[in-house]
This record gives sequence, C-alpha cells and structure tokens, in this order.
Amino acid sequence: MPLTRLRDRLSVALAGAGLLLSGCAHPSVGSDRDDPTEPATLTFWHGWSTPGEMKAINDSVTRFEKRHRNITVKVVPNVTDETMNQALRAGGDDAPDVVSSFTTNNVGQYCSSGMWADLDPFLAKTGVVKEKVFPKTLLDYTSYRGKQCALPLLADSYGLYYNKDAFKEAGITRPPRTMSELKRDAVALTRRTKDGSYRRVGFMPDFRLYQNSPDRLFAQWEPRYFDAHGKSRLAKDPSTRQFLTFQRDLIEAQGGYGPLERFRTTFGDEMSSQNAFLTQKVAMHLDGEWRGLMLRQAKAPFGWDTAPMPVPDDRADTYGKGYLTGTVIGIAHSSTHQNAAWELVKFLTTDTDQVVRFANAIHNVPSTKAALKSPELDADPTFRTFLRIAQNPRSVALPPSANGGQYVTALQDFSYDVEAGRVPDIGKGLRALDAQIDADTLQSEN
Repeated sequence: MPLTRLRDRLSVALAGAGLLLSGCAHPSVGSDRDDPTEPATLTFWHGWSTPGEMKAINDSVTRFEKRHRNITVKVVPNVTDETMNQALRAGGDDAPDVVSSFTTNNVGQYCSSGMWADLDPFLAKTGVVKEKVFPKTLLDYTSYRGKQCALPLLADSYGLYYNKDAFKEAGITRPPRTMSELKRDAVALTRRTKDGSYRRVGFMPDFRLYQNSPDRLFAQWEPRYFDAHGKSRLAKDPSTRQFLTFQRDLIEAQGGYGPLERFRTTFGDEMSSQNAFLTQKVAMHLDGEWRGLMLRQAKAPFGWDTAPMPVPDDRADTYGKGYLTGTVIGIAHSSTHQNAAWELVKFLTTDTDQVVRFANAIHNVPSTKAALKSPELDADPTFRTFLRIAQNPRSVALPPSANGGQYVTALQDFSYDVEAGRVPDIGKGLRALDAQIDADTLQSEN
C-alpha cells in the first residue's frame, strides 16, 4: 500500500464520474493489430512514488526488457487516476499503453466504459487460465459483468496490529477473535491521565482514522452491497445494521464520540513517525501488511504482533478472514501496441518469480496462487498473517460498480453521521442511502 494510494482516494469520485460521462475517445484497437516480436516502445503509467517503490517497479521492468529485447518500456511514475483517465479519454500519441491503478472500485467503470481493453482474448490466446493463476476474490475485483479488463498486480489485506506490551500490562493473553472480545479488550486497554483525558485508547473506532474507512471493518460481516440487478441492498441486509450498531457500542464503551474524536485530532500523520500506533496512542489498530515494514524501519519501541481482525460473535467460525484490495493493471483501449503491452502485463502479473520479488520489495501481498505459496516470500510471521488472510476463501473485496467508488463514498458519509449520533433511525437512513446509491448508479450508466 503506497502513500500515493491515499492521495488517489481523494479524487476517485470526481475522476470516475468524468470517465463515464466522457465515454471512450477511441474504439479498442483489437489484439491483432501489432506483432509483439517486432520492435516497440511502450509507455507504462503507475502511481508509485516513493524511492523504494519506484526502484522496485523499475527493476521489474528491467527484468522484462531482458526477456523481450525488442520491447522498450518508458515508465512514468506518480500518476493519479484522474490524470490517467484524462489521457485515456483524449487518446493520441501521448496516452499510455499500460496503466495501473490503486483504486479497485473503479474497475467497474474501466470495464463498462471500454477505456481499458478486455484481457480475456489475450489470456486465451496465450494459454493463461486465469482461474488457475489468481485467487477468486482478486479476479472478482478486476472484472465487471463478465469482462476482465484488469488483472491484479499485488494485493493488500487488512488485519489487526496490537501492542504486546500493552496486552501484557492489561493481562490479555491473546488478540481478540470476536467483536465482543474486541470491545472488552478495547476498554481494558484504554488508559487516561489524571485529568481524565486519554493517554491511550484500546481501539480507535472513528471512521476518519487512517485506514478505518467503514468498508474495511464492514468486511467482517461479509456484506452484499448489491442485488442481482445491481440495486443497492444495504437496508435489506441485517448485517449492515449490526455493523453500525456495533460501531456505536464500541464508541460508547470507550467514552463517547466527542472525547474520542478530540483525541483522534491529536494523532500524527498516518505515514509519519507520529503515527498513533507507533506513538502508542492506540493499543490495537486496523491496518494493511505494509505497516509491519514501516514499524520495523521506525524501530518501534515496544513489542507488537499481527492477527486477523475479529469477526461477529455469531460468525466465530469464520475467524481468519479480512478485507482485500490491491493494485490493478490493464491495457489502454487506444494503444497501438496491445500485443506488446500484453507481454508486459502478463509478465508483471503471472510470472511467479517476478511477483514474489516485487512483493518482497514493497512488502505487499503477492497476487497469484503460486506466488502466495512460494518459499521465497518474506518469512516474517507478522507478514505471513496477511498472506493467510489473502488466501482465506471468506475474505472480502468491494464489488465493482458502474459508479466506481461513489457508493463507498456514500457509505462513508452516512457512517460518519451514524457514529456521531446524527442518525436517530438507522433503518430509515439506510433506505435513503440505498436510494442515493441507486440514483448515482443510474446517472453513471446514462
């Protein structure tokens, strides 16, 4: 999970809406227009921006070019989804051939608009059986209504980081496995100063904290966002009310929304040395696999470990699952070198050695079945927790939608109001939320 993914989330709704409203600037070129054995220069746009990330992707491209001496790849880093979408709408010589995105919930738009080429013909032509190569959940978030316009390029899984020293002090012997245990332990781990203000909270539930977007925790209830007709069904799913009710209970158990929110505003930036978990202002924390590497690099002054996120009490037998997302990669519809571009996409996504080396370099979860089982993967047990979550068949990813991430944004806004106590009737509020999401989807499709 790179730092730039956080920035990209801010422009998801705007960029996605523009993508569908503008439509395709050019039709798909087709997979028989170029010979991948002939000399070609490809332009590859991606969003990674830190030195380590850029080195890892550049090293990957160098390995590809050594295998494909006829293909030169021009790598352009630090590209946002909005910039990429503008270029794809315009087409022309300046548009990229290969594109990647950190925003999996935009895949529905990429596929339905035709801006990213359908990869199924390329997969079939080169004998790649996608169901044998990629875990099902990852295939689900890289396709939309039967169209495979993207493939996974490493994944992210979310779990629980916990302060072992704080656990020992509180007499807690293992991480919580159910939501009731999470609430109990959060209360036991909370510490206050003499004046009553917080010194540490057990688990900061506020949805505005770092990775605490409501869809992350909601995944533990295995929600169904849409019905078979693409209509929002959050109000009809009992798990939605259960999730939001638990959130409010967890907040109240630790002192209430107002005090917790004021304490949250004292936290440092997520990616800085003042991160709340690193500075021990929270004892348990929802985060992705990349956080472990950052904690080690920062030489965290306390013992810590990782575990899957707890699950609802009535689903205790599903413990071990979690929320999944990741980077996706595809071929621009306007590329005149689609077969050559496919060779790059295929190498980056299906070559086991490449996937493992890239995963180890940036501490993300590998995105193929073979790479997940590779003995060459980082053996750190705190990282392996996230590999197990990624392989758990009950783990959940957001479903693609024609309106991209707008339905997630709508859920976030509603959840902010719920946790703050501004929604007296959750059922009525959820029905209004469904209507809003359906209206947004209809507008996107027209």
